[in-house]
Amino acid sequence: MAGESNFVQPAIPKFDGHYDHWSMLMENFLRSKEFRGLVEAGIPAAAEGVDSTEVQKKTIEDHKLKDLKTKNYLFQAIDRSILETILKKDTAKDIWDSLKQKYQGTTRVKRAQLQALRKEFDVLHMKMGESVNDYFARTLTIANKMRIHGEQMGDVVVIEKILRSMIPKFDYVVCSIEESNDIDILSIDELQSSLLVHEQRMSRHTMEEQALQVTNEAQPGGWSGGRGSY
Repeated sequence: MAGESNFVQPAIPKFDGHYDHWSMLMENFLRSKEFRGLVEAGIPAAAEGVDSTEVQKKTIEDHKLKDLKTKNYLFQAIDRSILETILKKDTAKDIWDSLKQKYQGTTRVKRAQLQALRKEFDVLHMKMGESVNDYFARTLTIANKMRIHGEQMGDVVVIEKILRSMIPKFDYVVCSIEESNDIDILSIDELQSSLLVHEQRMSRHTMEEQALQVTNEAQPGGWSGGRGSY
């Protein structure tokens, strides 16, 4: 039928190391297949010492078949390095419980590390004497660590942080950038380039002033570092 041919099967969520997010997606996926109960309760076992009826035997066999399908979905969701650690798990529930035990704790550690990185990012500011390139490197290192630990951080957040935390001698160029650019579409590279140009101009101006001072000091009647000449 036309309606059935256009139906798109949901993709199996790939485990990316962020267990809490992946488990939520995977639970929804298994529910859509009506297999969620197998990772919660497992396969129902026949009562010991009691002969099962044909209906009960058929039910257990159906659950075993569904369990195999669920295991297949879980195998497709994880990469080989993880798969090799759970090959001896017999049921989908065994695999699910093993993943939860292994990675939910890791998620808590990552969450704690992310909180520490957020605090570090909040108090970050440019140091006196620090170059633009060095400050960008420091800021991007922290921002990238936050992203690795699950922070959804766009470039605009980094740009706004840098503009707010430059030392006073950059106030003029920061105001100019904010007035003449749409921060939402400004790239980090463009911002760094603008600040580098300003830094180079300030350095050149400082060198020219120093050269002029040396020239004046060398002229007759100029200050020579000792007693003045009269």
